Amino acid sequence: MNFNASQIKAVTHATGPCLVLAGPGSGKTAVITKRTEYLITRRQISPYHILVVTFTKAAAYEMRTRFEQMTSKKYPGVSFGTFHAVFFTILKHAYHYTASNIAGEEVKYQFMREIIAKNRIACEDESEFASHMLSEISVLKNSGVEMQNYYPVHCGKDVFLQICTEYSRYMKDHRLIDFDDILVYTKELLEQRKDIRAAWQQKFRYIMVDEFQDINRLQYQTIRLLCGKEANLFIVGDDDQSIYRFRGSKPEFMLNFPKDFPKAQVIYLSVNYRCPKEVVQKAGNLICRNKNRFDKQMTSAGADGTAFRVSKFETVQEENKAIIELIRIQLSQGFRYSQIAVLYRTNTQPGPLIAKLMEYNLPFRTKERIPNLYEHWIAQDMKAYFRLALGSRQRKDFLRIMNRPKRYISRESLLTQEISFERWQDFYREQSWIAERIEQLQCDLKVLTRITPYAAVNYIRKAVGYDEYLTEYALSRQIPANELMETLDEIQESTKEYQKLGEWIQFTEEYTEKLKQEQQKPQDTDSISILTLHASKGLEYDIVIIPDVNEGMIPYKKAVLEEELEEERRMMYVGMTRTKKKLFLSYVETIRNKKANPSCFLSEI
Repeated sequence: MNFNASQIKAVTHATGPCLVLAGPGSGKTAVITKRTEYLITRRQISPYHILVVTFTKAAAYEMRTRFEQMTSKKYPGVSFGTFHAVFFTILKHAYHYTASNIAGEEVKYQFMREIIAKNRIACEDESEFASHMLSEISVLKNSGVEMQNYYPVHCGKDVFLQICTEYSRYMKDHRLIDFDDILVYTKELLEQRKDIRAAWQQKFRYIMVDEFQDINRLQYQTIRLLCGKEANLFIVGDDDQSIYRFRGSKPEFMLNFPKDFPKAQVIYLSVNYRCPKEVVQKAGNLICRNKNRFDKQMTSAGADGTAFRVSKFETVQEENKAIIELIRIQLSQGFRYSQIAVLYRTNTQPGPLIAKLMEYNLPFRTKERIPNLYEHWIAQDMKAYFRLALGSRQRKDFLRIMNRPKRYISRESLLTQEISFERWQDFYREQSWIAERIEQLQCDLKVLTRITPYAAVNYIRKAVGYDEYLTEYALSRQIPANELMETLDEIQESTKEYQKLGEWIQFTEEYTEKLKQEQQKPQDTDSISILTLHASKGLEYDIVIIPDVNEGMIPYKKAVLEEELEEERRMMYVGMTRTKKKLFLSYVETIRNKKANPSCFLSEI
């Protein structure tokens, strides 16, 4: 690789702090690996004293592999690793931890389920609630906020405090730590033990951090403890690609680096070797609207030409059909499935497109778990209503919906696996008001048999009272009711193409099975990538498609504050700069029969 002047300046930086602002496609990985070689061969630094920190195992592996290829494996001893791997090494020496002391995901989930069951915490989907609680605990640990001052999103504060306390006790009783504890304990150790801190500072005399814009407060504080007085801290990143605020990362850590290290050299890698010129210009127009950033401008090494298009569609259904056709056109032009990526703001959006890809037998893969809308407990409720309308008399179906909405029916009234309405009503012969509600349920189910799935969901919501039930449920859980309503809206929207209840149920079952199969496929198969904007960072594709560029989606509806809107803009910037050849954006005019507006970002581009 031929390095430009800025890259050479970064590679040959010798000592002291250095900030390398590396925009998309500017060759930051090559710079880090080349500088590692430079320190060893030109500055005579022992490989033993060099540490390269990354955020993912894949990035660490890539760095190590590139370095070994570059040097023909002549210089073993350089430490390449993630924050967690490096910090765990420090803990191992201090506390004699082994891998067996790290609680895996299954162990953590089991602990959490036991806590939920023990405290009889009411939740519709135990697995989902356990996942939310583990995520919240992770955010809490990485934020550095005291437990008492943290306000949870998915439950009341008292419930969260109780869960946190018991989770911590469980972990200590079993001498286990989780990945977040690795960060917390390492920082505490280095702060409290000067001798241990000095030993590791002597070991890691030259520290390089990749993707520095993703660092959180805890990681930054710990790295600063490690770099010592020499401050040979070489950081590479792009504040314009800081998109993990929910994990505690903020662009401010990078923006404040020259203040924290007044002697720091600042180097700009401003040439984009990945994207076409038009895309670089459009992405630059967008990101320059942010105020909280380093003032810089990317240029493109790519050729001129038309590589960018914005399309408008009436509905999401029309948009998805157009995406299928677009993919087919790219394939006819010689592109492979694996060269195409479709990027979404959230992981709940791709469902309808995935259904279309399945319909047309187009292979796809997902980097992260795409939630299955039809496995959501609200969808399970709708399916139970549909099955009962179609003649099911299974106890499990009755148990699911008998008090959704509240009918004050007890489980004890359903004594057999096969349920008879007559016997059920007879159980409540001395409580006629409950028997009447059972009779009304029977009448409601008869209505459902005569109407389409879309009308049936609407009947359950309005006539039966399911919307009211969701509102009451949200209030009792202290969670936003609108989120549950939106999920139900999506479920209802998915029924539009079907005329019979059984057809929709069959579709959901086939979709569920095929989604499982697709998500189990090896990542190296020739498949279209379906990703969120978050998951796309660090990747590149020949063809990038970003649908639903609408207000409420991009930027996301929850982004209200200026700092949140700026992060949304950074996310869009990241998505746009994943392409090597073509970028397609689209928006729709209606979503679930409601008027939708194009994203404000489109006017900024």
